[in-house]
Amino acid sequence: MSDRSIKRGFASRPGDVESWIKASDTPPRSVNDAAAFTARLTIDVTPTLRGRIKVAAFQRGVTVADMLRELLAREFPADAPENRHERQ
Repeated sequence: MSDRSIKRGFASRPGDVESWIKASDTPPRSVNDAAAFTARLTIDVTPTLRGRIKVAAFQRGVTVADMLRELLAREFPADAPENRHERQ
């Protein structure tokens, strides 16, 4: 029983150094370059609202994260002036 299992763990590196180095060269999943540099945003919502959001995402066939990213991108476009949403 002194032999350890060769099974790789979740965060273990591959045995081949070259494949490990090249693995980081894969492009991000999103087509948007800005998506490669993400930050986590945490908000508090009621359980009822959370449920409605999850159901809406499921019905649209997308993840909650993708649906909310799209909503936020529409509401706060990158090319709009910063004061677009301020009331005058």
